[in-house]
Amino acid sequence: MKQKDIFKLIHAIEQINNENIIRFTKSFPYPLGISPILVLAELKTKGPQKPVELAGTLGYTKGAMTNIATKLVSLGLAEKLDDEYDRRSTYLTITSNGKKALAEAQEIGKDLFMQHFEVLNEEEINQYLAIQEKLVKAIQDKKE
Repeated sequence: MKQKDIFKLIHAIEQINNENIIRFTKSFPYPLGISPILVLAELKTKGPQKPVELAGTLGYTKGAMTNIATKLVSLGLAEKLDDEYDRRSTYLTITSNGKKALAEAQEIGKDLFMQHFEVLNEEEINQYLAIQEKLVKAIQDKKE
């Protein structure tokens, strides 16, 4: 594949991603981007965690994680818990409102993707899926 074609592909992917972000932001009632939503998902899946652990898992800086935690706590979507054994440490946990917000974000995301892919026929979806699976496998292979 020519480099020019790869750049056209990258540009098309960026356009789709940008449009999805704009549409999601307009639909989601909370002033949050994807990073705080990923934190909520991680907390829901794995339970309370130290912010530094979340930062490491999700690839955020400690400063970014502090900002995300502060925003989630101020919106009532997460809360800080003191470590009973180490008073210097705190854990972040998702609240019931956080679980509701996460479910809403996931539903909006699902709807956006369904709208996004409805222009493709079954064969095109299968081809696209095969390509995505190949790319994911290549990423995973590089990690090992």
